[in-house]
Amino acid sequence: MQDDASVEMSVADLAARRETGDVQVVDVRTDEEWTEERLEGSRHVEMNELTTAAESIEKATTVVFVCSGGNRSAMAAEAFRTSGYDAFSLAGGLTAWSEQGQQLER
Repeated sequence: MQDDASVEMSVADLAARRETGDVQVVDVRTDEEWTEERLEGSRHVEMNELTTAAESIEKATTVVFVCSGGNRSAMAAEAFRTSGYDAFSLAGGLTAWSEQGQQLER
């Protein structure tokens, strides 16, 4: 499992948690990026809309933020952790997800 101090969650850990339904995935990329490809079952909330949408993100369930390479999602995860969420960023983003053989929805 993850180191509690780390804001990142590995591709393998996210894939396993998705299988059990024990995680919510929030994609913080732009509408254009989201339309092109996405992680199936993820929720789209652009980075600049996260503050407004925070109340609709379940606090009792782990949340993993995703973006293309992990930078935007890491900022989101840090901010949500500060607010008491069990929040992570997908290490390497959707680029790593795809490179490690996981599927993206187009």
